[in-house]
Amino acid sequence: MINKEEFQDEIGDNHVSLSAKNPLRDDAFDISDEEKIEKIKKDFESILQTLGMDLTDDSLKGTPNRVAKMFVKEIFAGLNPKNKPKASTFENNYKYGEMLVEKNIIVYSTCEHHLLPIIGRAHVAYISNGRVIGLSKMNRIVQYYSKRPQVQERLTMQIVQELQIALGTDDVACVIDAKHLCVNSRGISDIESSTVTSEFGGKFKDPQARLEFLDYIKMDTKF
Repeated sequence: MINKEEFQDEIGDNHVSLSAKNPLRDDAFDISDEEKIEKIKKDFESILQTLGMDLTDDSLKGTPNRVAKMFVKEIFAGLNPKNKPKASTFENNYKYGEMLVEKNIIVYSTCEHHLLPIIGRAHVAYISNGRVIGLSKMNRIVQYYSKRPQVQERLTMQIVQELQIALGTDDVACVIDAKHLCVNSRGISDIESSTVTSEFGGKFKDPQARLEFLDYIKMDTKF
């Protein structure tokens, strides 16, 4: 029988997502960002010391603080609801009724199993049901949900769900193609492989609409 620790390792190596929501405690935001930075700084100092690093060296002495600030203010900033972008929408006055596709949105995220980078591109589309959203807001939604310890399947779902709520329509789709450094740089160390995930809502479940979206993704739009 597999023990708990082996089970947890197996989940990590197989990139299994157990929930569509990020696992956060109820008290996740009871302390300020500044308090979190100070606690993480001390914890990371301990990690480096355990590894045998000399923290009196000029190159290392500022590392614990830099890492702590990076965690709280940058790569995990999407955990904090106060950083959620406003998904302002507008009436579709020009009656555009076709598919709108925002492709090649850069994804920088972090695998929650090994805390190594996930780097790739997201392609997002929707069909207006009377409301439209600013193009940059689509990028910001991708960025917000990327900036947290993630699983790619969950990230794809969260982007679609957020846009469905903002636009008041199920007709939203997202495809993400990304490299996971926990696969590329450790474990199997396969530097060529990437992971593709998709989430199709509403009209995008229709094979014809789905194919149209995927054809747009393949278009060469380099300038």
